[in-house]
Amino acid sequence: MTAIPPTGGWTGRSVPRVEDAALLTGRGRYMDDLPITPGTLHAAILRSPHAHAKILSIDASKALALPGVAVVLTSDEVRRLSRAMTVGVKADVEAWPIAVDRVRYVGEPVAVIVAADRYIAEDAADLVEVEYEVLAAVVDPGAAAELDAPRLHPSLSGNVINERRFSYGEPDEAFEGAAHRVAVTVRYPRNSGTPIETYGVVASYDPGEDAYDVTANFQGPFSIHAVIARALNVPGNRMRLRTPQDSGGSFGIKQGVFPYVILIALAARLADRPVKWIEDRLEHLSASVSATNRVTTLEAAVEADGRVAALRWDQLEDCGAHLRAPEPATLYRMHGNMTGAYAIRHVAIRNRIVLTNKTPTGLNRGFGGPQMYFALERLMQRIAVELGLDPLDVIRRNLVPAGSFPYRTATGALLDSGDYQAAMTRAVDEGGLADLIETRRAARAEGRLYGIGYTAAVEPSVSNMGYITAVLSPATRRKAGPKNGAQATATIAIDPLGAVSVKVASVPQGQGHRTVLAQVVADVLGLEPGAIRVLADVDTARDAWSIASGNYSSRFAPAVAGATKLAADRIAEKLKRVAAGQLNVAADEVDLENGRAQARGNPENAVSFARVAAAAHWAPGTLPDDVDQTIRETVFWTPEQLIAPDDEDAVNSSLCHGFIFDFCGVEVDRLTGAVRIDKYVTMHDCGRILHPGMVAGQVTGGFAHAVGAALLEEYAYGPDGSFLSGTLADYLIPTVMEVPEPVILHYESPSPFTPLGAKGVGEGNCMSTPVCLANAVADACDFDDVTLPLVPARLADRLAAEEKPSREAPTRAAAAAKPGERKLTGEGSALVAAPRQAVWDMLLDPKTLEAVIPGAHGVRKVSSTRFLADVTLGVGPVKGRYRAEIELSDLDEPGAVTLSGGTDGALGFGRGSGRITLAETAPDRTTVHYAYEAVIGGKVASVGGRLLDGAARVVIGQFFKSLAAHAGGGKGTGSGLLARLRRLLGRGA
Repeated sequence: MTAIPPTGGWTGRSVPRVEDAALLTGRGRYMDDLPITPGTLHAAILRSPHAHAKILSIDASKALALPGVAVVLTSDEVRRLSRAMTVGVKADVEAWPIAVDRVRYVGEPVAVIVAADRYIAEDAADLVEVEYEVLAAVVDPGAAAELDAPRLHPSLSGNVINERRFSYGEPDEAFEGAAHRVAVTVRYPRNSGTPIETYGVVASYDPGEDAYDVTANFQGPFSIHAVIARALNVPGNRMRLRTPQDSGGSFGIKQGVFPYVILIALAARLADRPVKWIEDRLEHLSASVSATNRVTTLEAAVEADGRVAALRWDQLEDCGAHLRAPEPATLYRMHGNMTGAYAIRHVAIRNRIVLTNKTPTGLNRGFGGPQMYFALERLMQRIAVELGLDPLDVIRRNLVPAGSFPYRTATGALLDSGDYQAAMTRAVDEGGLADLIETRRAARAEGRLYGIGYTAAVEPSVSNMGYITAVLSPATRRKAGPKNGAQATATIAIDPLGAVSVKVASVPQGQGHRTVLAQVVADVLGLEPGAIRVLADVDTARDAWSIASGNYSSRFAPAVAGATKLAADRIAEKLKRVAAGQLNVAADEVDLENGRAQARGNPENAVSFARVAAAAHWAPGTLPDDVDQTIRETVFWTPEQLIAPDDEDAVNSSLCHGFIFDFCGVEVDRLTGAVRIDKYVTMHDCGRILHPGMVAGQVTGGFAHAVGAALLEEYAYGPDGSFLSGTLADYLIPTVMEVPEPVILHYESPSPFTPLGAKGVGEGNCMSTPVCLANAVADACDFDDVTLPLVPARLADRLAAEEKPSREAPTRAAAAAKPGERKLTGEGSALVAAPRQAVWDMLLDPKTLEAVIPGAHGVRKVSSTRFLADVTLGVGPVKGRYRAEIELSDLDEPGAVTLSGGTDGALGFGRGSGRITLAETAPDRTTVHYAYEAVIGGKVASVGGRLLDGAARVVIGQFFKSLAAHAGGGKGTGSGLLARLRRLLGRGA
């Protein structure tokens, strides 16, 4: 039965999503759900516990001796079988998917262990012995840019791997004649997307063909396929890349799986078996892709009424330890849009890319936009404050004028369509700004901290792949040849029974490809959406694709769906010419409607769609002379507006430009610093809306993502490069309890540059919302500057009066921490049922130490005061094997001794010391008192502050409890950890 389409067609309506039936009933097919070949091996990755260190040696002999282990892949094999990955700038540096000679961030792969199952591989990873020489680390981008900073790559002259300066118009003259100069310096932190599904790869190698076959939840293939093939030393047709039909989210960061594609492919080659690797959550947080952190100083030349004449940008982009493709995309994606939604004709830009001892960065939802708009929109608010103007008036006076579209910006973007003033007016009126202003007045009258924030932004979509070449000088670009465009690919196929299938070179991560494309094709072919089947995976050996293919930069609706529309149009025109002969009418008189081809003036003169569509299969000889076939049509579409950067460095970095205007009201608690979002209004012009329900979902999801970035999320590092937010207990993401429902409004100005008039919408709030909330908090608290995330502790410190020092002196002053150290301290006591001399002798006996050290496998006495031990310890979700070295010093037999030493293992490292005193309190009774300080790093440190102190106390306590038990029993004195534990457990003192 054929459904009658609603008036106006299927497109633009919220039809039920095709994808939901499987997803809501648990029938999704994600990476880890796919069947694997019998005999497939499994990989685990040994990662660096240090942020910066030389690799002195790697001994995998013990791991290889473990039954079930097939291969241990290290840099030796990687360098022998592959080439370094492409670096996005011209620099004397190599980037490998594994640590070569030295490690440069906590979590960098050092070895890949392949075994019969993941459990054996993980156990074997603990047996790989790596000897490091720890080097000084640098994590602050400003410090890293200094000439005397620790250098990450000896082949470079410093850590600034690229610097470019740009000038558009006459910025110097504009600043000289300005009535006012207003500037801000902002630091945008690292954050990421934390999708439910982590990275996954299954790879095999065919030695006869010298070819790799890889399945990965990658969101390409785009240009990274060429990077992978080049690194593996094979032509592109021998690097087959496939993706699952379902992906548990990406938000851009699954482009970062490609180094692991290379590693697992090489592991499969060495093992001569297929190899599977699924990233765990700890790995994903500490070592996958995060957004860049950026330090920006932005200055404006401002007229008396708040109009901005010129901008001067200074951007320092922290891309982590390696500059991996497609970086520096995050820095240059917004290059054509550096004036945002404003008509500012004079711009100067200084861009620097710096390397630090942090994870390499990549694409994250809205990449480049959040960092750029946080500076620009904070500046617009500061202009209003410093000049005593209404922030709304400052925004209005600077907007691109209505009626001037397409509008060319100073830096080269071609803004396709819009009426920013009309959209803003609708948001103010329909969003209830007047009521919100009254709410602020009333709240402040009661002494509450209430503020309103505003943001205007242009949301670019469909990236011009040539924008990244703006990082090169014009001369270098001319030598390399032009790069530009945004090619999208779509195929419409009809089978012998007339059934229609759609295939696009774009991997969905929740955008509803199957639903929207079915709507688009159904409208063109006169069918119902249920009659169209959309295939939503990618196979580079089977599908039509190009260097720009993939799902990124909000390109689905404008580019992918647009190309699908063109393919449907092309095949529809052929079908009409076929039907014209059967209906005995002219081709331009044939309509495809309601599952039929019919004469426009006589609907009864009709033939079924299936009969017309299948003619090329069953009776190709009956086709008109001007119709070759109606079996398959493939369209490759790239817009003419996307040209390469010119010799003046102007570039139209994206095809489409939506408009966003947001305002919000927030209240900040004076005592706790907690931020409550009272109301949030977001206005979007995303061109023609193809599916209102999914657009609302995209906006809501982007808003939730942005609330996390604004209020909670930050990849935190210690000054020594240790990763401090390695679990979801420390890297906090928002839930439905923290995310209010935004008021979503729309203003439609269809793009003249896309086949359907659609623009992107999925990334906009990630660009606009963090700075809108920051502006509201600044307004509420009267702050000149604000730093994300807006966590309560940070705000409370600024709101609270200076605290008076405690009258009680501390009982014990801890030693001052060295830069970069995170100290764990504690003390306690235990009563041992043995004389003091016997306890002293036990502390120097290897067998006793092996019995009482928690997790010890063996203790060897190297000298009279030095011991080596193998230890297995677990802290929270982290458990690993460590090599421990213990040394005794300051011996005062039998009264006191200092124990010091360190541990090193696959999951982290630690060092510390403790003073033990022995007091004989009764015959055959000795009180042991201990006080310690320790420093830890690596993956074990990533479990965060909520677990570390308690875990350290438990481990130390276990040592002395075991010592007491080994000596014949005993109880704590009542003041230490053991005593407190006994009381908590109801066992008395």
